[in-house]
Amino acid sequence: MQVRYSALIIGLLFLILGIAGFVPMFVSIPNSSIAAPIDAPNILNTGYGYLLGLFPTNYLHNAVHIAVGVLGIAVFTSFGGSVTFLRLFAITYAALSFLGLFPLSNIVFDTMPIFGNNVWLNAVSAAVAAYYGFVKPANIHNIGSPSGA
Repeated sequence: MQVRYSALIIGLLFLILGIAGFVPMFVSIPNSSIAAPIDAPNILNTGYGYLLGLFPTNYLHNAVHIAVGVLGIAVFTSFGGSVTFLRLFAITYAALSFLGLFPLSNIVFDTMPIFGNNVWLNAVSAAVAAYYGFVKPANIHNIGSPSGA
């Protein structure tokens, strides 16, 4: 049950973040102290700003968050789907947070910003998804085993 609800919560969180990224009152235009890297491509200028003043985002980034959110909500209906979603989410977002640490790769294929506070948000989200996707299902299957292992 917790595995399914964790997929739902992650889905809702990312859906809300994605929708909020399209609402101008939640996105601040970068000032001189926090701005895109100098080598940032022009695609970042399409809706580029800081969501809630913290997370660098653009329109494509918001659309990806909405897609991930809808998928998380959709898989909530099945345990297997939730586990698969959480595992793929954990692997993908751990890789994104790792890429965000390096200046040459902190803009995914010159399309989306993954630097700044996005790094820790992706890492924390990946850690939660990894726990509920890899650790928790293993514990559930071992409860009924005769050895208790």
